[in-house]
Amino acid sequence: MRLGKLVRENRNKLVITEKTMERSREGAWRELKTSLERLGANYFDAYQFHAVGSLEELDAIFSDNGAMKAFLEAKDMGLIKHIGITAHKDMRVVMEALKRFDFDTILIPVTPISLVHPTPENDFRPLLKIARDRDVGVIAIKAVAKGRWDGEPHHYQTWYHPFDDEESMEVGMRFALSQEGVATYPMACDVRLWPKILKIGESFRRMSDEEQRKAVEYVKARGASPLFPEPAQ
Repeated sequence: MRLGKLVRENRNKLVITEKTMERSREGAWRELKTSLERLGANYFDAYQFHAVGSLEELDAIFSDNGAMKAFLEAKDMGLIKHIGITAHKDMRVVMEALKRFDFDTILIPVTPISLVHPTPENDFRPLLKIARDRDVGVIAIKAVAKGRWDGEPHHYQTWYHPFDDEESMEVGMRFALSQEGVATYPMACDVRLWPKILKIGESFRRMSDEEQRKAVEYVKARGASPLFPEPAQ
């Protein structure tokens, strides 16, 4: 709500994306209207189904009274320019989503820690190939993640344990942004990490295949581990 005045005065200079956890048509419409009102925006450049983690959720979204109905209606009305989907824990769900709909964007973890122990759930590489072939925009997240908080105090507002030294952050970000098809990397959810992220982004150099292989070895040696699948209790 505090951004409303700024957004209204500068809307044509901004690219605004939003996301919803709602899976029903009614819920998605309600949340979309609320978000537009609070941000003072007359449309979103992209609106995303957020954190879709199972085929059951995907079925709900595409059901007769699912959230996709609201997204398409809103797009016809000019309230949404592009439709996206985000996922954290299972890349196979996004692959299935792309079979069902021509999404404009996907937001997924693209990070060397996933390849420390790659599984069908966390291996982003097959999905990136599909996205390239389909001309789907890829937003990479979790590039600076080290792993889950393992009982220690949470020193940052991120739900995951981030690397906070510039060298490790640069390895993660360069790795993510060097993947074919990746368009951008958004800021981590703690402003204290932002200056380093911006500095690394401004001096970005694409990694070679060999550098990418070494990046996985590097984060593994630093004690990194995949965020997903979740460890057994």
